[in-house]
Parts: sequence; C-alpha cells; structure tokens
Amino acid sequence: MGVPLVDRRDLMRTTAAGLAGVLGGGALARGVPAGAGPVDEGRHGTGVPELIFLSHVNDPATTSLFPGDPEFTLETMATVPVDGFYMQYVREGEHTGTHWGAPAHFQEGGLTADQLDPGDLFLPAVKIDVRAQAAQDPDYGVTIDDVRQWTRRHGRIPRGAAVILWTGWEAKWGTDAYPNLDADGVIHQPGFLPETVEWLIETRRLDERGALGTDTFGPDRGIDDTFAVSVLLYDRHRISLENLANLESLPARGAWVLVGGPRNKAGSGSTATIYGVLPAD
Repeated sequence: MGVPLVDRRDLMRTTAAGLAGVLGGGALARGVPAGAGPVDEGRHGTGVPELIFLSHVNDPATTSLFPGDPEFTLETMATVPVDGFYMQYVREGEHTGTHWGAPAHFQEGGLTADQLDPGDLFLPAVKIDVRAQAAQDPDYGVTIDDVRQWTRRHGRIPRGAAVILWTGWEAKWGTDAYPNLDADGVIHQPGFLPETVEWLIETRRLDERGALGTDTFGPDRGIDDTFAVSVLLYDRHRISLENLANLESLPARGAWVLVGGPRNKAGSGSTATIYGVLPAD
C-alpha cells in the first residue's frame, strides 16, 4: 500500500530534520559551535546542507571512455506499453564515466569495494584550482608548492580529506579533446606529481582514509603509464574520485563528498553518483 501524499511530505520533513541534526551537529557545521542552538536557515530556508551532483550523466553517446576500457551500452529491454514496466540493460566496466576506485584497483590484496566502510566514502573535501596551469600545459603535474599556496590562502587541509583537482577538463567531456591522445595514443591530461602525493600522505592530509579526485580520467598525469600516483594512493582505505563534474559549484573548502554506487562483490570500484555536500550557510 502506498504512503499518502501528505504522509510522504511529513516523512520527508522528518528525515530532513534528522539529517540536519546529524550533519549540522557534526563535521559539516563548520563555524557553528556545539550547543549554539539551531542551525541558521540555509540556501533553501531549511537549515539542511545542500547537495550538488559531481557526476556526469552516463550516456553512451557522450561518455568518454579510458582507452581500452569495455564498451558502454544501454539497451531498452522492457517498455511500459509492451511489458508493463520500463527497464534498460546496462553493459559497462566498473570504471565507466564518473566513478570511484577501491584500493584493490592498483594494490594486490588491497581492499575491494565491498570491504570498505561507509566512512571511507564520506570525506571532507578541498578543491585546488589548477585550470590556468592545465590550460598552458596539458601534462601539468601539481606540485607541493601548489598545495602549500592553497593552504596559505584557505588554511590547513583536514586529515583524511578528499583532495580534488579542478583542471577544467570537464568542458572537454564527450569529445576527442578529453582523452587528448597524441599520434602514439598517449593520453595528455594533468594530474598530481608522485612527490606531491607522498607529501600529502606524510603530512596525513591523506590518512588512513582520504581520496584524490579530479575532473580527468584519474589522479595520475596521462603521460605516466606507471600510474605511480595511483599506486601511492590505493593503500589502507584511500580511494580515487574520477571524471568528476560540476566542480565550479564545489567550494575550495568546507564541503564534503558523499560517494554512492553499487558495491560489487570483490569490486575494484564502481560507477557512481558522487555528491558534494555543502554546509547550509
């Protein structure tokens, strides 16, 4: 039996209030001291943190695939007029479109998608804008000094953060300019330098938990076929967030990322709907 419309609305209000209590009283309520009373009303007048999509819509016509990855197809297998319901048959690799990677993706014996904890998929986020550097050099490697410049402006990166690069590559999504292949089939995309990731780990910005995120195929520069950054990252409970979208809506600091998607048995990661969780004020 369905829930009456009025009851549904009451249920949604109750759920939203509960979420505000959980998030507003915790790490998301930056600048709101404990015991300070109700959280002020936010963007939509509810006091509830705002969610934004950080994922592309998966569409075989536009989804950029990493060279060599399985073909991505959507096939209608049932329609309402014929079958009484609508459903598509999805064929894809685990790393199609916007997705996250689990430690097992590059670490033999590393944790698989079904072995991670919920807290591994909900992380404080910082965004480092390297669009100018990437526009000048598609092979740009983000340096320790780039990160230090960010901290001088925005403050210390939280322990166990999702450190996200905003390279501007999203604008190329669905075109040949996204993989940016040369005549030899080499990808040219910006990413982190390995020494920068080593520094993030040593200083515990990337801790037991944490992530590297980007609006490109992955945290490595495209020209690095050893995937040195990924090998460093995928240790303990750390993950990657790849092919992100809508990064212009994510603030430089103060937001969190929430990673959704199937948890396949022994999965190397998953296609994902990734959310930015913005504080109410």
